[in-house]
Amino acid sequence: MIRQDASALRFARGLSPSLLALVVAAGLSGPALAQTAPAASPTPTVVVEEAPQTAQAAPEERVLVNRILVRGNQRIDQTTILSYLPIQAGDTVDAAVLDVALRTLTRTQLFANVQLGVQPNGDLVVEIVENPIINQVVFEGNSALSETKLREEVTLAPRGIYTRARVQEDVGKIVELYRLSGRISATVTPKLVQLEQNRVDVVFEIDEGPETGVRAITFLGNTAYPDGDLQEVMVTKRSEWWRLFSSNDNYDPNRLDYDREQLRKFYTNRGYYDFRVLSAIAELAPDDSAFGITITLDEGDRYTFGDVEVVTENDRLNPDFLKLLLPIRSGQLYESDKIESAVDALTFAAGSAGYAFVEIEPTYTANPETDTIDITFNIKEGQRVYVDRINVIGNTRTLDNVIRREMMLTEGDAFNRTLLERSRNNLRALGFFKEVAVEESRGSAPDRSVVNVTVTEQPTGELSVGAGFSSVDSFVVNLGITERNFRGRGQNVVARVEWGSLRQQVDFRFTEPKFLGRDLRAGFDAFHSRYDLSEYSSYDYRSTGGGVRLSYPLNAYTLLSTRYFLKADEIIVPNNFCDSGTGSTALCDQVGSFLNSSAGYTLLVDRRNDPVRPTRGWTGTIRQDLAGIGGDVNYVKTEADVSAYWGITPNWVVTAAASTGYVSGWGGDPIRINDRFFKGGNSFRGFETAGIGPRDLSTTDALGGNFYAIGTLELTVPNGLPEEYGIRTSLFTDVGTVGLLDDRYTVDANGNPSSRIIDDLELRASAGLSIHWRSPMGPIRFDLSHILGQEEYDKTETFRFSTSTQF
Repeated sequence: MIRQDASALRFARGLSPSLLALVVAAGLSGPALAQTAPAASPTPTVVVEEAPQTAQAAPEERVLVNRILVRGNQRIDQTTILSYLPIQAGDTVDAAVLDVALRTLTRTQLFANVQLGVQPNGDLVVEIVENPIINQVVFEGNSALSETKLREEVTLAPRGIYTRARVQEDVGKIVELYRLSGRISATVTPKLVQLEQNRVDVVFEIDEGPETGVRAITFLGNTAYPDGDLQEVMVTKRSEWWRLFSSNDNYDPNRLDYDREQLRKFYTNRGYYDFRVLSAIAELAPDDSAFGITITLDEGDRYTFGDVEVVTENDRLNPDFLKLLLPIRSGQLYESDKIESAVDALTFAAGSAGYAFVEIEPTYTANPETDTIDITFNIKEGQRVYVDRINVIGNTRTLDNVIRREMMLTEGDAFNRTLLERSRNNLRALGFFKEVAVEESRGSAPDRSVVNVTVTEQPTGELSVGAGFSSVDSFVVNLGITERNFRGRGQNVVARVEWGSLRQQVDFRFTEPKFLGRDLRAGFDAFHSRYDLSEYSSYDYRSTGGGVRLSYPLNAYTLLSTRYFLKADEIIVPNNFCDSGTGSTALCDQVGSFLNSSAGYTLLVDRRNDPVRPTRGWTGTIRQDLAGIGGDVNYVKTEADVSAYWGITPNWVVTAAASTGYVSGWGGDPIRINDRFFKGGNSFRGFETAGIGPRDLSTTDALGGNFYAIGTLELTVPNGLPEEYGIRTSLFTDVGTVGLLDDRYTVDANGNPSSRIIDDLELRASAGLSIHWRSPMGPIRFDLSHILGQEEYDKTETFRFSTSTQF
């Protein structure tokens, strides 16, 4: 073949067509080629630089291709190469067609070099040099980042195809990874080691450079807030020895841009409408060890809201009514977040009226003379929208109908944002999904909307293990198996066996959430349990039985549950415990077997904004059971509890909870010890299980009470740890009491208070710290408690933990 250089081509273009034909006929035996520069010859340890693809023009006249010859291919089959080539035998080609063919083959990234040329006899010769195969990818010089982490970032891998573009892309990814880890001066040099059989080793030589921390953060121009308050707002932190698990004390220009926005939100949420960050300059220390950051601010004046108006083009959306929904009032301090909340409220209201796609544009008018901001919300509504279809995405185990039946909208319904939000909460409340996103998009027509329900499933089977240590070194272990989404049908199955110093239990439960295809939850229970309470009270309690349950919603927030249970209870005490007079009558009267036949109901009201992590709203429950529908036991038991939530910020949430209960016998029956209330442990932190309430002073046996009342105040607080650690902390205080035994047990034959049994109904109190950790093996909880108020005979504990593992 004859390789034509640029000068020859320029000369050829100047020739007449007849002269050019004569030259070709005179014996040019090689093809005129469109080509790329040749690849370097392989050597054992040479750094290879690939030449860029270039093309030389083919002859100006059009030439008929008789056949196509492929040369130089080793690994790639000729048929594959021809499938990429946009030319076939019998086609007529010119320089433009050859250039397109060259570019097409080059874009496959399979070839390091491509040459095309047409022989005088009409043969199209395709000369290729295949890109090498990667033998291995090697990292040298890395110590701050592991090789595993680096391999997760790069796209090059053994047995893959080497290209220069992919190498440069991976270099950028590695440099970015180092920059995010605080090594701003890291450099990466790629090298190529040629091997036999067109294989290469790719070596990334890494110079990590020093870790560039943050020496100081200085603010200029701030008068309203001190430097310390502003530094707390920023994600970037000063480098300190105790920040061992954080990378936020390393300089990152992207993070600094985010901090500028955080400062803007901080000030604009406190009235500073025209706040600006004039500059944010990072200067590297002479020894390249750390950056000093200087941020210059212009705080401006402090503004309040002036006139607030709502303007709408649609008569069906009343602007006066919409104005009442706004969380903004004239004269209030200006807060930028309230503008966003107002837009959300208006969008929600429009969606509830069936207008899914509205544009709400707030306009601002600043009045520097009065330091007020006038806000006008301009609403542009589309036409009324109907649900075209509902798409369920991301469920691999849960059946579609399980998800769809929780939706409060179906195809053909008028779009309603309120119902859409309730549908999302319904799905989150199932506990089947880690994430639930419900979004709408435009449908097949302007008045049609598509609802996309995207879920991320999480384990619904749970292997539960609980352990607790008390102040007297008692130890409890519980083991159970639960499947909340059996066969992906939303059915709940519990098959549990528990062992421990307190309880041994075999328990089977089944719940069908949509009984008979209706909004009814039905289920049955079967169990055999033994409670060894000898450590807390001198008796064992055994119970065998079963029951049925039926629940149905009264409205979107209220659920009514009914139940019937039949069980055989047995109280066992040590030999001669009662005959010798050691045990109290409050316990000894209960010895023996009894049949308990009871029916009851539970009324639940849930007005929380989020069923998993609520930040506002409340929930309340009332439960009542009537025993005596046959059997040997007669009582009425009533319990109630309520919880309320106030979110100061997403990370600061106050929870107030109260619970109470009372049980009374009828038909002359006293309340048996297994039907009384025992509190402590998880129900009253700082005290052992059954650690408070009436007690026999002679035997120290806990006797339980007919009444209890407990209040809890808890504050969830940020702990400074990254969100991905999954650690949540809260401060708590518990206050309450247990007591009111039947009079026959607390007074003697003369009507005087018993000297043996104490039942004073005094208040107890504790406070402490709870740590919730969503660990890789499951949720773990630690409780550290300090007693604020107790009676001498109470049993306390200062530490308790529980854990569970999901599968």
